[in-house]
Amino acid sequence: MAARLQTLEDIEQIRKLKALYCQACDDNHNPERLGPLFTEDAVWEASSVGRAEGRTAIQKLLGDIGRSGTIRNSAHHAMNPVIEVAGDTASGDWRLIMLYTGFTPAGELHFSRIIGWYKEEYRRVDQGWQIHRLYCEVEESAPYVLQPDGQPA
Repeated sequence: MAARLQTLEDIEQIRKLKALYCQACDDNHNPERLGPLFTEDAVWEASSVGRAEGRTAIQKLLGDIGRSGTIRNSAHHAMNPVIEVAGDTASGDWRLIMLYTGFTPAGELHFSRIIGWYKEEYRRVDQGWQIHRLYCEVEESAPYVLQPDGQPA
């Protein structure tokens, strides 16, 4: 019974970790909030962005995204998790829907969406659960087309 309860508590802590990740990404990819969510030797990779190895590199990559203005006012929705815990390690698969605004290289505001999934590995450390590996596959990404009056088409 105690082992099953611990597994359920671990799963809930990992769900919270993912929620904190989404919140930090929605806070303009805030590197100070994102950093503590990752192990020192973590790997972050997204099919449409690139790869960063190590907490410092992850903070820099994600912080650069936030400062670039290409993604702003984002809303990350990670859902339908399948989380498997094995002692002090765990894995998680999540679906992703992300809505955001941003600026094109020409400086024009655009509204976009992403559909994809996350495949992650976690480690329990002294501070609790942290992300050890995160891979995001973008299956589909497209702008929302606006009419001249600024309303969705």
